[in-house]
Amino acid sequence: MKPGIHPAYRPVVFRDKAGDFAFLTRSTMTSDKTVAWEDGRTYPVVDVEISSASHPFYTGTARVLDTAGRVERFERRYGRAGGRR
Repeated sequence: MKPGIHPAYRPVVFRDKAGDFAFLTRSTMTSDKTVAWEDGRTYPVVDVEISSASHPFYTGTARVLDTAGRVERFERRYGRAGGRR
């Protein structure tokens, strides 16, 4: 890498307040807020709106849409596409 042109890459805590979940990783993001981590050190903290701890897909609370009913309703209204040419 060319020196002097890249942002600083350092440990940062990402905190999901909705899921009460935080994780420490390395990032180039900056923040004025800090948090004391489990290892006793202080790291910058970035608050996120959603993470794997609160996203419906990862938590198993995602809704499954009834697409079969929609297809049948469309075919009733407009007929089958294969019959017309």
